[in-house]
Amino acid sequence: MWAYESVFYQIYPLGFCGAPFENDGALEHRILKVTDWIPHMKKLGINAIYFSPLFESDTHGYNTRDYRKLDVRLGTNEDFQKVCRALHENGIKVVLDGVFNHVGRGFGPFQDVLRNREGSPYVNWFHRIDFGGNSNYNDGLWYEGWEGNYDLVKLNLHNEDVVNYLLESVKFWVDEFDIDGLRLDVAYCLDEGFVRRLRSYTQSLKEDFFLVGEMLHGDYNRLMNDQMLHSATNYECYKGLYSSFNSMNLFEIVHSLLRQFGPENWTLYKGKHLLSFVDNHDVTRVASILNNEKHLPLIYALAFGMPGIPCVYYGSEWGEKADKSQGDPALRPEFEAPVWNELSQWISRLAEAKKGSAALNYGSFRSVVLTNKQCIFERKTEEERVLVAINADGEDYTAHFDAGCGMAVDLITGENHDFGGGSLLPAYSAAFWKMER
Repeated sequence: MWAYESVFYQIYPLGFCGAPFENDGALEHRILKVTDWIPHMKKLGINAIYFSPLFESDTHGYNTRDYRKLDVRLGTNEDFQKVCRALHENGIKVVLDGVFNHVGRGFGPFQDVLRNREGSPYVNWFHRIDFGGNSNYNDGLWYEGWEGNYDLVKLNLHNEDVVNYLLESVKFWVDEFDIDGLRLDVAYCLDEGFVRRLRSYTQSLKEDFFLVGEMLHGDYNRLMNDQMLHSATNYECYKGLYSSFNSMNLFEIVHSLLRQFGPENWTLYKGKHLLSFVDNHDVTRVASILNNEKHLPLIYALAFGMPGIPCVYYGSEWGEKADKSQGDPALRPEFEAPVWNELSQWISRLAEAKKGSAALNYGSFRSVVLTNKQCIFERKTEEERVLVAINADGEDYTAHFDAGCGMAVDLITGENHDFGGGSLLPAYSAAFWKMER
């Protein structure tokens, strides 16, 4: 699967393109801006892009009005065809946000229910409608909204007409834009039968079509298996990544990784490929949440070195800051142009190391050295062995362990490393040591 060897870049299009929050109906060809960023993405080492919602919606994209029309604030379908063509020509796969749990109040079939009530042919398109109740919109009917949000009307995924409509929409995206995969919004809410249908259907359209689900808690294997999703968002490790640095307790993240991918038979996700991230469009940017800015390169090294598929959120590659307390729009801004700095350069090196290493893409996970402020873990396949080393301390550290060989090359810097007399890790440093056989 191509995704397992990829580095993803996430863009929230409505924010990235500077679209107004409310859908004002005015056509602007903003999505073409993405093509201007392709050289930046390539320089960064990106070979897959994940677009947050970009189809016609009421406001923020997750309240869909029309699954087969690019949001007018972003442009036309023809505009997005040009963007996808340019991305593919530059070796970048395209993954869209599949928002299948709910729709916006502006969705045509729901508008029909509001107009025609019991007489609408679409009443059963929605999870539960009670014409004897009401909502905070005072429509004279009650319906189920996602987590109590009545601007997000829950679809009835047990209705064959709804399922067929969604599957046909996916086929439309493949036919029109040649997309390569989907990220399923709130996958943990979706009917499992629908997810199985989606996997079978998309695989018939494209054998290597990639499905990743937004999962927060619980056992990801419920939806991530050979019949359903290829991958899930690794929220379980998201907090551990930054809090391990903030508390100077790397035991936290390494123990999570051992639980997920370690050598024991009981580990949860051995051999699987979760989507790894240090921030995204829903959470505080990593540069704002880390207490020590010198840990910023190190948290990316950990995210790229651990098992999984790394995903970089636009703007964070140069250390952009934003706090969740400022509201979602602050997390999803427009930038006039990309910035290139030392952090961007560092991430580009991590990306090249990751993409070119069988061990970092597919290797097993074993902890080798672990202290509060340092960790070294092994990623290993039959062909390759890489040691990922992190020193989060402000002092140099010399690790003493049996490396199993005398020499290695650092995949990040290209420098040779000699294990004789211990392994020196300078203050605030990371290394990907590829071991000589």
